[in-house]
Amino acid sequence: MSGHSKWSKVKHQKAVTDVVKGAAFTKASRAITVAVTEGGGVTDPVHNFRLRLAIDQAHAVNMPNDTIARAIERGKGTDASAVQSVRYEGYGPGGVAVLVEATTDNKNRTVSQVKQVFERHGGSLASPGAVTFLFQPCGVAVVRKSGVTYDAVFEKAIEGGASDIADTDDGYEVYTEPDRLEFVARRLTELGLTVDYSELIMKPKNTVSLSEENGRKVETLVAGLDALDDVQRTYENAA
Repeated sequence: MSGHSKWSKVKHQKAVTDVVKGAAFTKASRAITVAVTEGGGVTDPVHNFRLRLAIDQAHAVNMPNDTIARAIERGKGTDASAVQSVRYEGYGPGGVAVLVEATTDNKNRTVSQVKQVFERHGGSLASPGAVTFLFQPCGVAVVRKSGVTYDAVFEKAIEGGASDIADTDDGYEVYTEPDRLEFVARRLTELGLTVDYSELIMKPKNTVSLSEENGRKVETLVAGLDALDDVQRTYENAA
């Protein structure tokens, strides 16, 4: 139930409504702006890996190049500091830990909206640091399955410097240290594999088993958080 594949779900969606597309554009645009701002104003994705990932995510939702260019310009503008990254932590039904990454130009608005969603769905917002230690930052590159076996990907992933690999519905997820994601993704491509996308995530160190009822409640909570314009990604540690 981990929430890190949100971009891939949007990417492979066949029919996207205007409302969903607009929300996806807003999230992608803010991610680009923040990547430039927090990358010291570097606007070249070759020298700003976080920006490159943000642009990839924008392409995944079919954002026009001129919109991407405007988001980059905002990142180096004088008002760029108005949009910043924030993180919220909380608990959902069954004691599941929830980590929310957002970009916002109004912290009071965002924390109020996030708190309301938690409380509406049987959860609660927690103090900073309450659940972060239950997750570890890492990179993930998703390798396309077509015509490739798990063993073949595993061998090449380890050769490329990966730390772990998982077989999922979306593809083979190859995990790396955060600062090695760019190198590993490039190495996997050089070894003949197709990397559909890569991103930096927060991976649960351990998972919590939930009842079927609580599992549905957590899914509803995560969906409610993801629906907020300011929320970029939501992670939880449900099994």
